[in-house]
Amino acid sequence: MKTLDKIKNIYFIGIGGIGMSALARYFHSKGVMVSGYDRTRTDLTIELELAGITIHYKEDLNLIAKEADVVVYTPAVPLGHKELTYYRANSYNVVKRSDVLQWITEGSTNVCVGGTHGKTTTTTMIGHILRHSGFGCNAFLGGIAANYNTNFWSSDNNVCVVEADEYDRSFLKLSPDVAVITAMDPDHLDIYGTAEEVENAFVQFANRVKPGGCIISKHGLKRTKDLKAAHHYTYSFDDSNADVYAANLKVVKGSYHFNVVAKDWKIEDVVLNMGGLHNIENAVAAIAVAKYLKIENEKIRVAVEDFKGVKRRFEYVVKNDAHVLIDDYAHHPKELEALIKGVRSIYSDKLTVIFQPHLYSRTSDLADGFAESLDLADEVILLPIYPARELQMEGVESEMILERMKLTNKKVLSKEDMQQWVKDNKPKLLVMAGAGDIDVLVEPVSKLIG
Repeated sequence: MKTLDKIKNIYFIGIGGIGMSALARYFHSKGVMVSGYDRTRTDLTIELELAGITIHYKEDLNLIAKEADVVVYTPAVPLGHKELTYYRANSYNVVKRSDVLQWITEGSTNVCVGGTHGKTTTTTMIGHILRHSGFGCNAFLGGIAANYNTNFWSSDNNVCVVEADEYDRSFLKLSPDVAVITAMDPDHLDIYGTAEEVENAFVQFANRVKPGGCIISKHGLKRTKDLKAAHHYTYSFDDSNADVYAANLKVVKGSYHFNVVAKDWKIEDVVLNMGGLHNIENAVAAIAVAKYLKIENEKIRVAVEDFKGVKRRFEYVVKNDAHVLIDDYAHHPKELEALIKGVRSIYSDKLTVIFQPHLYSRTSDLADGFAESLDLADEVILLPIYPARELQMEGVESEMILERMKLTNKKVLSKEDMQQWVKDNKPKLLVMAGAGDIDVLVEPVSKLIG
């Protein structure tokens, strides 16, 4: 079923996921009957309920939508899930989230942002610039845009800005008019097996760009020569060999001021009120997209200055003269490196990082990289691994990272002991990072440091 207007009733298994909830909001905005299941009630699911979407939180066949035209699930849902099993056994149209995104984007102009890190912030920046400037777009985000407190918005302009997820090769179902590639570092090796296969998937993603379309890729990517389209531009934080880059960077009261320079255009005094040098690079990519879409310089500049960031992406939870607490979704060594260097670019205080590794497989595959990145901090507390969809792997635990670190001031603590440590020590500059459930600890920790 690809005709969207035939869908009158849709059911989501895992509706509280960040990508799933965006699709739920999309169909709800179209007047479709939307309902779903999730394992846990969260702020996201509460917001969906407040919008009028029915959600339940236990596997119960008496509560599911028997009249569903389409049932959507994510790869994170166990194959033996009772509801998923029922729908399949009774010949319902059961599809993945990526299939639905494919249907939505088949008839639109699409800006699709892929990358093993950086894609959520870059996607949100692009969507924000297009919305703020009046260009207009439908946005499907992998995070909550702080400006609008949502991960989805709609527009009369038939343009979609989509976060292109490489997990499970989902992004290979999209058809970009503009494809942005922020990184292709090894990740999801449980799916791809090798770093080379990850790179191959991004090349395939680039090959899906429509004839006459555009690729905007980070300067220096290993497979740049294999990324081919009618138009191809590279971007960089500060490398003038790229087609678009930032120059004349200054830090003024915690904000970045810089120029964005290309071969045949320049936007001067761009202000980014979001921490992290990597976010300057993300802004350069977003601005390159906006310029390709012929948005005026001043509209771009004003939109970027108004950008308030993404929840859990270098998000200031506490920011005063006594303490700074930054919450971030970083869960890959390169993301951690960028996060820590970004904090260092603004603050000179002793830096404490609390990190929760995400997935046994990722920890096992990338333990050396995690150790090297965390060594950039002054003090590190590791929490136990968050397993998500995985069963425990023998011998894989947070101590794998700890043992590889050269830093002296390091420890593994339980969540409870970590909170006691924060209460006793009250670190001045604290970063909490990870993609698991560390986010639920951020508010309690913020109260402990005062």
